[in-house]
Amino acid sequence: MEFPFAESFKIKMVEPIKRTTLEERKQIIKEAKYNLFNIKSENVFVDLLTDSGTGAMSQQQWAELMLGDESYAGASSYYKMKDAIKKILGFDYYLPTHQGRAAENVLFSVLVKEGNLVPGNSHFDTTKGHIEIRKATAIDCTIDDAMIQQNITLLKEMLILIN
Repeated sequence: MEFPFAESFKIKMVEPIKRTTLEERKQIIKEAKYNLFNIKSENVFVDLLTDSGTGAMSQQQWAELMLGDESYAGASSYYKMKDAIKKILGFDYYLPTHQGRAAENVLFSVLVKEGNLVPGNSHFDTTKGHIEIRKATAIDCTIDDAMIQQNITLLKEMLILIN
């Protein structure tokens, strides 16, 4: 007999999260004026808005965190990263950033100029913001059928929140 698929790792850490009642969720959403960005993360049980910080770290990641050299200059961690970037990507020059949206901001500061038209397939909200703050225009090239499905998905998610 074959066993069903199971992830090939053990979770090393858990963090308790608050569970709200239906009435509490309705009130939280109403107080946030139905804007998910106005809801405190402590009131979110399942976060469908982001993938940032939602995964468990492996034992290797935790070990590297503990081995990190936080010296201001000449840190061994820097040279370890530099060697890995060179080995994997072949790059001699790079600009480390803490997150994709920060990297996007740096990249757009060079590539996006006032008056540019920047096409995309349903720009992420921060992507659109990075474009528009530079007085350029984000052009959404998403086909109509995708918007219909997106609206159905949003309605389903809202019903789950309310129910």
